[in-house]
Amino acid sequence: MNASVGLLYDLFVIFLAAKIAAEVFERLHQPPVIGELLAGVLIGPYALGLIGQPDAGLIALFGGNVAAAEEAIEAIYHLIAELGVIVLLFFVGLETRVADMLRVGGRAALVAVLGVVAPFVLGFALVGPLLGHPQLEAIFVGAALVATSVGITARVLRDLGVIASVESRIILGAAVIDDILAMIILAIVAGLATTGSVSALQIGLIAGQAVLFTGFVVLVGSGAVRRFGLHLDALRMDNAPFAVALLAMLGLAALAASIGLAAIIGAFLAGMVFAEANERYELERQALPIYQFLVPFFFVITGSQVNWRLFLDGGILGLALAITLVALLTKLGGCGLGMLGYRWRSVAIVGVGMAPRGEVGLIVASLGLSLGAIPSEVFGVVVIMSVLTTLVVPPVLRLLYARDPARPHAAEDRTSPAGLLPEL
Repeated sequence: MNASVGLLYDLFVIFLAAKIAAEVFERLHQPPVIGELLAGVLIGPYALGLIGQPDAGLIALFGGNVAAAEEAIEAIYHLIAELGVIVLLFFVGLETRVADMLRVGGRAALVAVLGVVAPFVLGFALVGPLLGHPQLEAIFVGAALVATSVGITARVLRDLGVIASVESRIILGAAVIDDILAMIILAIVAGLATTGSVSALQIGLIAGQAVLFTGFVVLVGSGAVRRFGLHLDALRMDNAPFAVALLAMLGLAALAASIGLAAIIGAFLAGMVFAEANERYELERQALPIYQFLVPFFFVITGSQVNWRLFLDGGILGLALAITLVALLTKLGGCGLGMLGYRWRSVAIVGVGMAPRGEVGLIVASLGLSLGAIPSEVFGVVVIMSVLTTLVVPPVLRLLYARDPARPHAAEDRTSPAGLLPEL
């Protein structure tokens, strides 16, 4: 049997489940992304098991080694999901000009810093001093509460047609800074888990690489597109401007990942750079079919990684609910504090938009488990927290925008940009 047959079947099932779930949730007036995540839980290996199981052809390819075949499927799923979220953030970047981001840069930095400090400190305090867990466990839980899964929020903001709003730009800008800070914290906690210490030089190098990469791409890249973008259609290749934009998306995603940043940050920066040529070459219109095909894979595959049986353990669930409450309130309070001076609804939108942990929390938890820094029970707590913060954000964001008198049609009209809010 051809080893690819089973994988093609899995892709068919994933895409079918995504579209059915999106249709159902649209009819229920709920965010489609929630339907896609729940569809992944349903068809995943911990529930119906419709995907994620190697067939005879794939097992034979690995000489009968079932474990190796399962790891291969996991790696393929991870790549497809990563490609989906890369396209998502690239698409969002195309709707976000550098000049618009720079206008909210100071505010985004404040939101990011407060949105990192508050969750880490209170998460550490709850698990460590208050509940008596070992210090290293408390540090890893605090680290898992830090980073935002911007892919979840970006999808909801685009579905609502409000990606051009000031709140959206602050969320996206803060997410870039948030990722840099989270990377530094993760490097520190990983060093503590493996060697018991981490050098200031190592921290400085990580931070310096991230800042230089972001600054260079934003300033030099956008300038280059403004200066030379008009000449892209002079290239002989078919649809050259769009092809070059996709090359930049993949290249910057790979480069960002190579220096420790999330690949999606590189993709978002690539989209933001090519936003300067978006209208001339209709890059957004050309990218839409790719977006509609690949992005649902990310959310369904993310949902399929959730073991719903963790929710049946009373001890784990109780601690998880407490951690989830801290995770939500600290992002809402910390990021909201950074929005003081805006109207209350904008404060709430940014705080809620920065709340989902999604796959980022799962990555931190997996690292802690693999290093032996946290036991399986604490791993389960972080997984539940990641799931709950991901599920609660889309409907709340939709509600905040739907009842916003300044944008009476924001939730219905996905094509017109939302009005901008003046900073007070």
